Amino acid sequence: MKRFLMPLLAGVLLAGAAQAQTIDRIKETGTLKFGYRLDAAPLSFQTEDGSPAGYTPMVCAELAQGILTALQIPNLDVEFVPVGMQDQFEKVAAGEIDLLCGASSITLGRRAIVDFSIPTFADGTTVMLPATGSENFADLAGKKLGVRRESTTETALNNTLASTATFAEVVRFNDHAAAMTAMENGEIDAYFGDQSILATLWLNSPKRDAIKVSNNLLTVEKHGLAMARGDTDFRLLIDRLLSAMYAVGAMQGIFQQTLPGVQPGDIHIAVFTMAPIVE
Repeated sequence: MKRFLMPLLAGVLLAGAAQAQTIDRIKETGTLKFGYRLDAAPLSFQTEDGSPAGYTPMVCAELAQGILTALQIPNLDVEFVPVGMQDQFEKVAAGEIDLLCGASSITLGRRAIVDFSIPTFADGTTVMLPATGSENFADLAGKKLGVRRESTTETALNNTLASTATFAEVVRFNDHAAAMTAMENGEIDAYFGDQSILATLWLNSPKRDAIKVSNNLLTVEKHGLAMARGDTDFRLLIDRLLSAMYAVGAMQGIFQQTLPGVQPGDIHIAVFTMAPIVE
C-alpha cells in the first residue's frame, strides 16, 4: 500500500448522492483520500520534509490497513491531502476527501455539514499565560487575549467573556505560530487553545520557563473523524475498525507514540473505554 501521497486538491463542489457511496468509490478507484491539518500539532501537522504526522493521521494510517483488509481489495493508494481550517469540512462534504484526519471537535453545527466517527480524542480549551500570571479568569479583565480565528476555541472564549461579564480585548490569529510569537514577545497577555496544542507549543518554545499552560478547562471537547453525511455504510466500517483498535490497545499505543511522556487525563481515559463493543 502506498502512503503519504499529498496532492493539493482545489475547488469545492456541491455534494451529490453519488459522492456518498465512499466504499464503492474506494473499491472502484483503489484510492483512499485522507485530509489532514498542517498546524495542529500534536494532533495533526506536516513535518519539515512534507509528510503528514501527528496522532490523528497515525490513527488514519492504521485505519487504511483495516479498510484494505475489510474490503478485500488487492491494493490501496492512500493520499494525504492538506486542508485549511476554513475549508476542511467543505472538502469532506464535496467528496474531495473521504475522511478528515485533523483536530476536529464534534459539534452540532459541524454535523449539519458532515458526519463524525465515534470519538477518537478528548481535549479541552485552556489558556497559556506568563508563568507568574493568575489563572483566575476574572483576572484577565482588561487584558489582550489571543485566540485562533474561526475556531471552537474562539466561540468558547467569547461565550465565557459574555457569561461572566468580563471585558477584554480579543486578538484573533490566523495560525498558532503567529500567536506563539506574540505570546513570547509579550504582545498578548494570554493565548487560548486546545490543551494538547498549547502543551506542544509550550514544549517547543525557547521561552517556556517564562510561560505556563493552565490545567483549568473552559470546555471539554470530543474529537472525531469527519466524513460525508448520510454514508452509513462507510461510517459503520470506520466505527467498527476504530472500536477494534480501542479493544486491542492500538489507540492507546498511538497516543503514547505521538504524545511521549504525556499522561492521558480522566476524560481521555474515559474515551479509551467508551467505544462500542466489537462484534
